[in-house]
Amino acid sequence: MRILVVEDEKRIADFLSRGLESGGYTVDVAADGAAAVEMVHATEYDLIILDLGLPDMDGMAVLKKIRTRKTSPAVLILSARDAVDDRVKGLEGGADDYLVKPFAFVELLARVRVLLRRGQPTPERLQVGDLSLDCIRRKVTRAGENIELAPKEFSILEYLMRNRGRPLSRTMIVEHVWDMDYDGLTNIVDVYIRHLRSKIDEKWPDKMIQTVRGIGYMLDSQERPVEKGI
Repeated sequence: MRILVVEDEKRIADFLSRGLESGGYTVDVAADGAAAVEMVHATEYDLIILDLGLPDMDGMAVLKKIRTRKTSPAVLILSARDAVDDRVKGLEGGADDYLVKPFAFVELLARVRVLLRRGQPTPERLQVGDLSLDCIRRKVTRAGENIELAPKEFSILEYLMRNRGRPLSRTMIVEHVWDMDYDGLTNIVDVYIRHLRSKIDEKWPDKMIQTVRGIGYMLDSQERPVEKGI
C-alpha cells in the first residue's frame, strides 16, 4: 500500500513517514500543494494524508484537484482547524475522513487501516495452494482435511493469506489482529505462529508459514494446487 503525506511541517511529516513505514506502508512526502498534485498525477496512491495549511495553496484546493481525476485515492485530512464548520467543509469537499491535530498516532493508524480496507474487495474464500479459508463460515481446510483454529489463530491466518507473499511485521500482525500497539517485548505473535504451524504445516511437506528474518512472517505456497478433473 502506497501513501502520500502532504505536510509542510518537516517534523510532523517525518513523524508520520516513520510511523507509517514501520507499519509496512510505502510513504512519499510532499511539502506543498503543487508537489502533491504533481505526485498524484504521476503515481497511483492508495491513500493521501492531507494537511490544509499548506504554504502555496489551501489544502481544500488540493483536494479539489485530486477529485477531478477519474480514479482518486482515499483522502484523510489532518488539520489543526478544529471547528465543526471546517470538518463539515472538508468532508463535503470530498475527504473520506478528518482528524484534528494534535492527534494520537494509534488513532491515525486505525483510521488509515479502515480507509484502506474500504477500497479492497473482500472475497468469501481464500485459497493458497491446498490451504483453503472460508471467511463467512470461518472454516479452514488443507488438502480437504478440516483444521480447527482458535479465533485469534483464524484472524492471523486470514491476514497472512490476504497478504500472500508479502512479509508482515509483528507490529502489523498485532495491530491488525489485536488492534493495539506492539511494544517490542511481547512474544504473543511468535506463540500464535507456532500454534498455527503445528496445525497447518506440520503434517505437510509444503511449509507455508515462513519466517522473514528481521521482519516477521509471510505465508505462501511453493506448490501448485492439483486441478480437479485432471
